[in-house]
Amino acid sequence: MQLQSALQFSHTLLEQVVNPGDVVVDATAGMGHDTLKLAQLVGPTGHVYSFDIQAPAVTATKAKLAEAGYHNATVLQQGHERLDETVAGPISAAIFNLGYLPRGDHALITQPATTLTALQKCLGLLAPEGVVVVVCYYGHPGGATEKTAVLGWAAQLPQADFNVLQYQFLNQVHEPPILLAIQKR
Repeated sequence: MQLQSALQFSHTLLEQVVNPGDVVVDATAGMGHDTLKLAQLVGPTGHVYSFDIQAPAVTATKAKLAEAGYHNATVLQQGHERLDETVAGPISAAIFNLGYLPRGDHALITQPATTLTALQKCLGLLAPEGVVVVVCYYGHPGGATEKTAVLGWAAQLPQADFNVLQYQFLNQVHEPPILLAIQKR
């Protein structure tokens, strides 16, 4: 057995929870990898809602879906903190990749206030046994502040309502990403 990277493990978790016909959220579309994975998991009867504030991310995500032939996603250029304006729920899963857009402007990063708002809204939409996965990249200016805020928020979630898992390689250099999995009981 080989231990999975945070990104690989995030997909393993999604595969365990998401079923055909489900409604799911990619709160940070980025280059579209997670949106495509979710589209594959929910199949033609399910739906993915994907959010990003950057036009290049929206364009890349739409192109990735079109190239693969998936039409079961709504990709929106809007902040994830507004996801409840579009997503009614219940959702079986949501994924967040915190940090900056790969090959994008590294000064434009996810922010603690909007991330925490979006996370809280996802928990409100989450079906029982559903999972919110957060992959926190924090080795950039502003990243440590968001990491601290998200970990503090997650640690305070009531145990009677949620299980919270933290997954991270401790002996890797350059601030290895932290994965959080929050499952609704």
